[in-house]
Amino acid sequence: MIVGGEWYVFFGAGQEMARLDETGSWYPKIVNSVIAVIFSIWGCYALSAAGMIKKLPFLRTVILSISGILILRGISGFILPFTSTHPFILQNSIPFWMITSVISTLLGLLFLLGLIGRWGYFKR
Repeated sequence: MIVGGEWYVFFGAGQEMARLDETGSWYPKIVNSVIAVIFSIWGCYALSAAGMIKKLPFLRTVILSISGILILRGISGFILPFTSTHPFILQNSIPFWMITSVISTLLGLLFLLGLIGRWGYFKR
């Protein structure tokens, strides 16, 4: 393997995922693969919405959903670390939550602005 469990901690997956990776568990690999597939699909929908590839099904609904998911994740990341006592939330640092929340919110807003800018394209 190129990198080890410390990368799970660095990217915010937590000590448990790092431990599972170090013990040879398939769980972290499966979780990362699912996340990679989701982001790849989202990227394809972004390219489709931009008119760079063939128009994909349910384009307007999917782009709106992606926007909502990202914006909701962004906003919740600004609130949860200060209000939650759940170990899943507390395992990551405040800087991690703030940085990933800014990124999520900005991406969500970009998807939303793209949707608004290309609204007529989606009706065709």
